[in-house]
Amino acid sequence: MNNLTLGRRGEDAASVYLAKLGWTILDRNWRCRLGEIDIVAHDGRQHVVCEVKTRKNTALGTPFEAITPQKAIRLRRLAWRWAARHGVPGDGVRVDVLCLLAEPPRAAPGDVVDGFAIEHLRGVI
Repeated sequence: MNNLTLGRRGEDAASVYLAKLGWTILDRNWRCRLGEIDIVAHDGRQHVVCEVKTRKNTALGTPFEAITPQKAIRLRRLAWRWAARHGVPGDGVRVDVLCLLAEPPRAAPGDVVDGFAIEHLRGVI
């Protein structure tokens, strides 16, 4: 499985996971000139921009380690841009990271959806 296929499968699994939580998916792969947001959802209280990081395993690091300070700044700017385009106050948008592993260690934290172990980090950015 190549990285593009793995990433798409991970985003699909993340969407299923969020739907199981009762969240409403508002956008997937929303793009503007600043970049792309993987998923925008509403958790029943507020809008949430979700960055999905999918890895086959942790041989090259955890999915969360892929969130560099520069990536975090870009995600926050993308969240503000999405909010402005949709008439939502920017300070009312939270940024979460969903870390997915296709080959999780046995004691992996979180839920398992479609073969992916999911760790959901809320309000990280």
